[in-house]
Amino acid sequence: MTESPAEVHEALRSLAARYAAGVDRRQRDLFLSAFHPDATLAVHRPQGGPDGKPRLMRGHAEIGRVVELIDKYPATFHMLGQGRYQLLGDQAAGEVYCVANHYLRSDQGDCNYVMYIRYEDEYRREHGGPWQIQRRDVHTDWTERRRIREAPGAAGQP
Repeated sequence: MTESPAEVHEALRSLAARYAAGVDRRQRDLFLSAFHPDATLAVHRPQGGPDGKPRLMRGHAEIGRVVELIDKYPATFHMLGQGRYQLLGDQAAGEVYCVANHYLRSDQGDCNYVMYIRYEDEYRREHGGPWQIQRRDVHTDWTERRRIREAPGAAGQP
């Protein structure tokens, strides 16, 4: 049975949702379920590193460390925006927008470190199986810090 373009679009979109939920919930298995076992994750720094090259992580063992690295933030909240995809058989390419919120504790007052991100993705599936991310390039276009009034989880508490 052949999938419609809308079904493929939804399948690819769900990969971004699993990625975001896995990070926000610190669920390594959920996070990694979005990636092919030999995938590459390339993190491009907003100001670039010393050599201007992205930080590369390859395979589930390395990519899975993202969940541990993000743990320096007591809470995160990724909100996905628009996405667009180009299909070519069992391969596809796409771009997904995201606003990623990172709660930071500070002596000067707690804040939300906001990252405006574009994910440039290459997807693949094998023999009509499930879609997975083969390569994800994370581009942070800009960041900002916002003061917050209540710590995560404090809303609605007496």
